[in-house]
Amino acid sequence: MGGVRVSGIGRLRGLQNLSWLAPRQLKRLADAMIISRVAKHGTIFDKQRSPEYAYVLLSGVARITCRNRKGDRTLVMMVAPGMIPGVPLAAVGIRYNFRCEAITDCQIGTVTLATLIEIALGIASVNFKHMAASYSGRWDLVRLRCSNFMGCTLEERIALVLLELGETFGIRDRRGVRLMVLTRHQDVAELVGASRSRITESLIGFERKQLIVRDGRQLIVRRDLLESYLEQRHSSAHRREFGAPRT
Repeated sequence: MGGVRVSGIGRLRGLQNLSWLAPRQLKRLADAMIISRVAKHGTIFDKQRSPEYAYVLLSGVARITCRNRKGDRTLVMMVAPGMIPGVPLAAVGIRYNFRCEAITDCQIGTVTLATLIEIALGIASVNFKHMAASYSGRWDLVRLRCSNFMGCTLEERIALVLLELGETFGIRDRRGVRLMVLTRHQDVAELVGASRSRITESLIGFERKQLIVRDGRQLIVRRDLLESYLEQRHSSAHRREFGAPRT
């Protein structure tokens, strides 16, 4: 996606989610942006590029898509002219592969996230990221987990929750990731939406498969094995839905 620098704030006026910026800020932003055209069905950005850049849809209609558990790309959000929302941070055990695509011919303004934050807020981007992460907590992961649960079996939901607990409360152990919080079956049941008895039965199955290890009252999550287990389950679901690939 090639582009050229432009000046002036005319392209940014009228964009609703940038209307809170003062005229001087709009001018600085317009001067800093690279303007590009993306043809219909083209890719505006994917998750590899998005973390360090901000994108403004100046004209046209775009959409944000992701991969579902069957491997199909599915619509998440339609995007009107204005600042294009950034994609969420990765959730452990889930591969969404977010991508922003042009539905029509689009005109895009691109600026580094650091420049945008300095113009809009007058602070360094690293400080903004720390503040945003502290303020929003883990609500983004909760939303991602809940949306992904709709296509998962009980065992897959439990595996995702165990991986998330490991990210939040885990420390490295020679056998995996040791959870430094008491993992009550009732708590897991409420997180995944199942009965306590079914959670107990499933966790016993996880132990038999050596996906988790009990050490007294603590649980050790074997992260690599759990992620491989999820990958295999997702691949199996895809094959059941669409059949084995032809050779």
